[in-house]
Amino acid sequence: MKQTKRQIRNTQYATLITVYCSLITVLLASCMTPSLAAEPTPPFAAARETATPREVQTEAPMRFVLPSPGAEPVSGWRPPLYPIPWAVTSYDHFYFTRPNPADQVNWPQPDYRYGGVFFANEVHTGVDIDAFLGTPVLAAGSGTVVWAGGGFYTGVVDNTTDPYGLAVSIRHDFGYQGKPLFTLYAHMSQVDVTVGQHVEAGEQIGLVGETGKTTGPHLHFEVRLGENLYHHTLNPELWLSPPQGWGVLVGRLHQYNGLLLESTNVRVISDETGVIRVVRTYGSQTINPDPYYQENMVLSDLPAGLYQVSMVYDGRDHRFWVEILPGQATYFTYTMYGDFKLIPPPTPALDFVPMTPTPTATRRP
Repeated sequence: MKQTKRQIRNTQYATLITVYCSLITVLLASCMTPSLAAEPTPPFAAARETATPREVQTEAPMRFVLPSPGAEPVSGWRPPLYPIPWAVTSYDHFYFTRPNPADQVNWPQPDYRYGGVFFANEVHTGVDIDAFLGTPVLAAGSGTVVWAGGGFYTGVVDNTTDPYGLAVSIRHDFGYQGKPLFTLYAHMSQVDVTVGQHVEAGEQIGLVGETGKTTGPHLHFEVRLGENLYHHTLNPELWLSPPQGWGVLVGRLHQYNGLLLESTNVRVISDETGVIRVVRTYGSQTINPDPYYQENMVLSDLPAGLYQVSMVYDGRDHRFWVEILPGQATYFTYTMYGDFKLIPPPTPALDFVPMTPTPTATRRP
C-alpha cells in the first residue's frame, strides 16, 4: 500500500523520539553515582552482606564547606592620618606623622605614655610604640640627622650601656614659637642614616630593635623643644597628627589647693561603644607641660563623640562628660569636688613688651 506523506513524516518522528530516548537513558546511566547504580552481588558473599550490609561512600558532585563562626577579632584599625602639618586652631601643633608604617601599630602603648613612672621611679619622657623586631622606623618630619648610633643619652659615641641603645635624632626644618624642634627614635636594631643627612617625612631611618634599657622590641619616640636634651621633652601625643575624624583629649586635673594630681588613673568611656580607655596623669619629675595647655593628662586617637571621664580620688568617684571633636584637641580643667570647666586656656601673654621707637625730627636738605 502506498504511504501518504503524513504517514511517512509520522514514522520519521517516531524513529527520532526512540533515538533521543535511548541517548538520554545512556547519559543518565553514565552520570549515576556508584550509590545509585546497581551493583552485582559477588559470589559466595550474599549471606555475609545480608548479615552486615557493606557501606558505599559516595562523594557529592558539588560540596560547600563553611568555616565555623569564631570570636569577633579585636581590630586596632585607625583611619588615615590628617596631612601634616595639621592645626585647626592657632594653638594646635600636629606637625609630625607616625614613626611607624601605616600597616603596623603606630599608636602609643597605653601603659607607656609620656609622664608615666617606670624603672624605679624614672619618669617616661616619650611614648613607646609596640612593634615587631625589624619593623621600619620612619622620620616623623623633614629635617637633618644630628645623631645616629649609640650613646645618645650619655653623649659618648657607641656607648653600649647607653639606656637609649641605638638611636637617631633629627633637627627638623621647622620649629615652634621661634624654638627648634627635635625628634628622637630609640632602641633600634639598625641605623640607616648618618649625621648630617637630610631626610623627608616618612623616609626609613632604621629598624625597630631592643637595644638599650628595654624589656622587649619597641620604638621609643620623643619630641623635644628648644634644646635636644633629656629635660626638654614634650608629650608626643600633642604633636602627632591624629587619624581623620578622631581627636585628642587634653586635661589639667588638680586638687582644691591647686596642686596637680600625680600618677592618677583616669577612665575615658565612649558613650557610643562603651569602650574604656585608661590614662594616667603625669608624674612629678622631668615632665614639661605644653606651653599653652599646661596639662597633666593627654589621651590621643579618640574617635569623635561623647565620652564620660571618671576617676577615684579621696574615696569618691568623680565624673563628667566631654565631647571629642574631629581633628582637634578637646581641653578641660577639673578641680576636685566638682569644678569642671570645658573652656580653652587663656591666651598666653607676651614675655616682653616691644619698645616703640621715639620719633626724631630729620632735617631735610
